[in-house]
Amino acid sequence: MSLDRIDRELLALLARDGRQSYKELGEQVHLSPNAVAERVRQLQARGHIRGVHADVDPAALGLHLQALVEVKLQAGAPAARFESFLRGLPGVVGATLLAGSYDYALRLAVRDQNDFVRVLEALRASGDVLDTQSRMILREVMQPGNWPDVQ
Repeated sequence: MSLDRIDRELLALLARDGRQSYKELGEQVHLSPNAVAERVRQLQARGHIRGVHADVDPAALGLHLQALVEVKLQAGAPAARFESFLRGLPGVVGATLLAGSYDYALRLAVRDQNDFVRVLEALRASGDVLDTQSRMILREVMQPGNWPDVQ
């Protein structure tokens, strides 16, 4: 089922602030709170809303070092096995399957350099990783959720 203009507006509004009430959302899209609630339930059921959560500063959790790590898998390494391994690896807070010379881009949030090395060593010891390329994150310029306005 395709999304109409109001569904897209609701998604954009929720991406910017997921704590808005159905009443507040309804005022912005000109629907009743009950109609908005039903649309949001449908958007969740169809997987268009994957979750609602707080955007927490990792440093507040003691995670002072963030990095992006590109990973190239060994030829024939099953993606599903590697993805399962990642889900159990502390410090990996995001993973994206890529097209191009590397197979995955990982986002790490760790306490310090020792933690960072621990994650890299675990990746290399997994048996599935051929190569990694790492970049330290110095400053976040834009946050996820800054979606363009919907027309």
